[in-house]
Amino acid sequence: MIICPNCKEKIDDDSHYCDQCGQALLFCNRCGQVGLGRRCTHCGGLMLSPEEMKKSVLNRTEVATTIPTSVAAGIPVLTLYNGSLNIRITATNGAIIGRRQGPYRQYFEQSMYVSGVHAQLLYSARTGWCIVDKNSSNGTKLNQRPIQPEAPTPIKDGDVVTIANINLQASVK
Repeated sequence: MIICPNCKEKIDDDSHYCDQCGQALLFCNRCGQVGLGRRCTHCGGLMLSPEEMKKSVLNRTEVATTIPTSVAAGIPVLTLYNGSLNIRITATNGAIIGRRQGPYRQYFEQSMYVSGVHAQLLYSARTGWCIVDKNSSNGTKLNQRPIQPEAPTPIKDGDVVTIANINLQASVK
């Protein structure tokens, strides 16, 4: 299931239009996220219709990498959560964590300590899930240790990720 970027209703993965509001769905050519507009708010890739994805110059291997990580087989699921703040994030490869951008902004838009573009979640088969601080004002920590800006830092099951002043428990399954 995917979430319509317009009305926020759940719809089938293979839909080209939202069953509820009729919105034409666009998919990022890099990370596969559903969205609106010309550029992906998660990774900056181009938003294309399913037909444009098929017609694009991408070969089949590149198209396969655009499937969201939550759907892709063999990739562990990273969840970041804080029960007391009612935050539960299921990671998407390339997704931005921030107060103004990214798929999780609703959790952080009221926190003035979180930067507009604070951090990014990345997955690779070689390193697993990583977090990258995007030169945020108040920093990102892993297990209470500050991480260097723009340096992918691996996240393991049980780690605590701190976005400014918000602690998130990591679960990798």
